[in-house]
Amino acid sequence: MKITVIISTYNAEEWLEKVLIGYSVQTYKDFDIIIADDGSRPSTKELIDSYAKDYPVPIRHLWHEDLGYRRQEILNVAIVEANHDYILMTDGDCIPRQDFVEVHAKLAEKGKFLSGGYCKLPMTTSKAISKDDIVSGRCFNVSWLKSIDKLGFSNTLKLGANSLIGKFLDIISPTNPSFNNCNSSGFKADMIAINGYDERMKYGGPDREFGERLENYGIKGKQIRHKAIVLHLDHARGYKTPESLAANLAIRKEVRDKKIVWTNFGIKK
Repeated sequence: MKITVIISTYNAEEWLEKVLIGYSVQTYKDFDIIIADDGSRPSTKELIDSYAKDYPVPIRHLWHEDLGYRRQEILNVAIVEANHDYILMTDGDCIPRQDFVEVHAKLAEKGKFLSGGYCKLPMTTSKAISKDDIVSGRCFNVSWLKSIDKLGFSNTLKLGANSLIGKFLDIISPTNPSFNNCNSSGFKADMIAINGYDERMKYGGPDREFGERLENYGIKGKQIRHKAIVLHLDHARGYKTPESLAANLAIRKEVRDKKIVWTNFGIKK
């Protein structure tokens, strides 16, 4: 299966570089990358260009002007621009384990989207992770992470589970398989069929709403939170406001109550 990995980013070159290192050492090679850039400064493009010159898979950089939080708009452009029929969504602050793309490729299934999770790290650990830690896979070792800073029980479970235990944990997990933009995948045709992301939505749930419309369309979530592993690097969330959260919740409630599939505020206006 050929996959397009879409990585969203905004002014976070230090984190994005660690993520690009992670995708350069994947066990699965049949993918390309689109970096969906919500208006970053020129140094982000410089970083991407420096990696794209000698990278093991093709990288494209999609950028629009910084007019405030418009992440959903650039993600919709990336969906349309994706070269392949299967899309893996993730963020520029999430380092993938070496088998990350392989897990998504192996578990992809018609009529489903894959719902992964993340291991959220404190800032001390986020800063400490080096290129060698990523290339060697050391940064995914529970003991190594605990030697830097605390590691919660849930993260310890995810990182410590082998394929058999991970499968069991995903079966018994009380967490519903929702669409999480840091670690979810699905077929491009299904994403186009619901008209992509709702561009009215700001930070706080637009990916969940996207997944809820996929479910209304008949595409069900499949739990892989203990199999597909990313390390979520710490960062501030200055764009998070009570007003945006309230507006997003109202949109999501309408989607659930009315079983809405198509947004009028997506790819096609």
